[in-house]
Amino acid sequence: MYVVLGANGRAGGEVARALIERGEAVRVVLRSKEQGEKWTALGAEVAVATIEDADAMADALKGASGAFLLNPPPVSGDPYARTEEFGAALSGAAPRARLPKAVVLSSIGAQHASGTGVIATLNRFEALLDGVAPATVFLRSGYFVETWGEVAQTVMSESVLPTFIEPSQRIPMVSTIDVGRAAAAVLCEEWTGKRVVELAGPEDWSAGAVASAFAEVLGRPVVPVPVPPERRAALLAEEGVPGEVANALLGMYEGIAKGLFMHQNGSEHRRGTISLMTAIERVVARLNQPTADLH
Repeated sequence: MYVVLGANGRAGGEVARALIERGEAVRVVLRSKEQGEKWTALGAEVAVATIEDADAMADALKGASGAFLLNPPPVSGDPYARTEEFGAALSGAAPRARLPKAVVLSSIGAQHASGTGVIATLNRFEALLDGVAPATVFLRSGYFVETWGEVAQTVMSESVLPTFIEPSQRIPMVSTIDVGRAAAAVLCEEWTGKRVVELAGPEDWSAGAVASAFAEVLGRPVVPVPVPPERRAALLAEEGVPGEVANALLGMYEGIAKGLFMHQNGSEHRRGTISLMTAIERVVARLNQPTADLH
């Protein structure tokens, strides 16, 4: 039986689905029992715990053959302080539960301790969870293609793609479907010690390529429009992003611009199979049918 954190989020949900599709027994860890109805319907067990509660988390991890662990995306407060809290709780809970195997979600670029904004929190998270289980993989994902869904409404209404990434700059991107499949596959492998596995899509893509994919799906031109650095903080504030979180996100885009969002030599490199077009089609479908289960 495998335990999955963050099952109602982008990556965790795909991991849980991929494991269920493989015929594995799954326990999802959620903040409330009510959040688990769809998972119960899929045959998963539901445990209620918050990541910062080490005692509850240890109970949720008991009896597992392995677990998918993550540092939740920051929505409020100090992302660096929250990383310390979550990392300390998990590093204490997993050994108490005798967790034999863990796949920890991280990011390409997490080899850098600074200069990458919010990605630097994952450098620290990796350090806190080093040795969290006798067999541990840090799964460093590329930029989620599904993140572009946050500006999909603007794309659909104005035929422009606002971007904090220079339109021609190719970076490792990947669909969360591939993240889920890769994490499930690694969890079912046998290994000992620590591994770093970097995951990207079939090829690296640019914001310009994303705009072209939207254009293909929508059947009309879509133009990538870079947001000037001096305008970005105000834009995030207008969208209600708290200041500390916004600063961490802006630091990430500065790191991307400086070329720090790149593979690390010596790590395992894997590529998924989901095309950019397929991922963007799903982004658009979700926007058109926000309440539908499109998996």
